[in-house]
Amino acid sequence: MKVTRVVAGAAVAAAVLVSLNATGAPAAPVASVPAVPGAILQESATQVAADSKTLRELAKRTGMKIGTAVDMSALANDATYNDKVATEFNSVTAENVMKWSEIEPTRGVLNFAPADQLVAYAKANGQSVRGHTLLWHNQLPTWLTDGVASGDIDATELRQILKQHVFDVAGHFRGKIYQWDVVNEVIDDNAQLRDTIWLQKLGPGYIADMFRWAHQADPKAKLYINDYNVEGLNAKADAYYALVQQLKADRVPIHGFGMQGHLGVQFGFDGRALQNVQRFEALGLETSFTEVDVRMVMPPDNPKLQAQANGYGILLRACLLAKRCTSFTVWGFTDKYSWVPGVFTGQGAANLLDENYGQKPAYQTVSQTLALAG
Repeated sequence: MKVTRVVAGAAVAAAVLVSLNATGAPAAPVASVPAVPGAILQESATQVAADSKTLRELAKRTGMKIGTAVDMSALANDATYNDKVATEFNSVTAENVMKWSEIEPTRGVLNFAPADQLVAYAKANGQSVRGHTLLWHNQLPTWLTDGVASGDIDATELRQILKQHVFDVAGHFRGKIYQWDVVNEVIDDNAQLRDTIWLQKLGPGYIADMFRWAHQADPKAKLYINDYNVEGLNAKADAYYALVQQLKADRVPIHGFGMQGHLGVQFGFDGRALQNVQRFEALGLETSFTEVDVRMVMPPDNPKLQAQANGYGILLRACLLAKRCTSFTVWGFTDKYSWVPGVFTGQGAANLLDENYGQKPAYQTVSQTLALAG
C-alpha cells in the first residue's frame, strides 16, 4: 500500500501542480516533482472516476481518512448537510461540542449529550471521530476564567481542575476517539509559548502533563499537538519542531502533529508543506491536516477560486506523498455554515462547496487528486 501510494502521489503532483497565486505572482517555493510517464496519469479516466464517486469512496484506496468538522445544529436541521457528512467523509470532528465551554458550562455539571450524538452518528455511518480539543486558551467556561482572574482559583487548584477535565472528557470517550487534539495553539505567531492562563499559572510543564494525563485516560487514542500557520517551513513550525523534540526526549506520549491548514488565497501558499510534514515524521510522529479551509477576499471570482483549489491541493498532495499522514480534515465543507465571515471581515467562500452545495474547483481538485492517488 505504501509503495502504491507514493507512486500515485507523484502522479498527482505532476498532474495537478499549480504554482501561481491569485494575483499571478509566483507562490512560495514548491518542491520539484519527479517526472511521471503520461500513461500513468490517464486524466480523462481519472476525471470520470472522480465524478462518479464521493470523496469518501475515493479516499478509501489511499489509506488516508478524509474528514470534516461538523456543525451539530446543521446536522440536525439541514437534511442535505446531514447527507453530505455521511456520504462524503469517513472521519468527523466536533466543531464545538467537545470544547470545554460546551461540556462544562457550569462547574461540575458535565453535558456530553451533543458530543455523544456526534459519536453515535459516526458509528451509525461507519466513521471515525477526531477529538477536538482537550486544552485551548479560547472557549473556556466563564466560571474557570473568572475564577482565575479573581484569584479564587489558585495555581494548585487550577492544575487539579485541568487534570480532572482531561480524565472526565478523554475518559468519557475512551475507545471512541482515534485522534485527540490534546493541546491546541500553545505557540503564538512570534514562535514563543503563548501567554495564557495555563502558562502563567502552571508553567511550560503543563503541556507534557496534558499528554501524560490524556494517555492515562485513553491509552489507545493517538495524541496530537495542533496549530495554525505551521503547514510550511517557518519560525512557528520550527518552534513546534523543537518543542516536540523536547517532549520526545522526556518520554512524553505524543503521537502526532496536527497542521490546521487555515489558508488565504491573498497570502499565497508555502509549497514546502511536504518537507515540513516529513521532518515531523522523522521525529517518530504521525501527521494530519486537521482544519483545512482556504478563504478569500469577497466576492469570489474565477482566479480566486482556482487559487483556492491550488491551496487545497498543496496540502492534500503533501499528505498523500508523506508516509505517515493519516487524515485530511476540512473545517466544514459548505460556505453555508462557514465560520470565516464572522471572524474575518470581508472574507469568506472558504470551503469545497458553495452555499447551495455546488461543487467548486477546490472540490474537483480534491476529488481528482484522491482518484489519482487511489
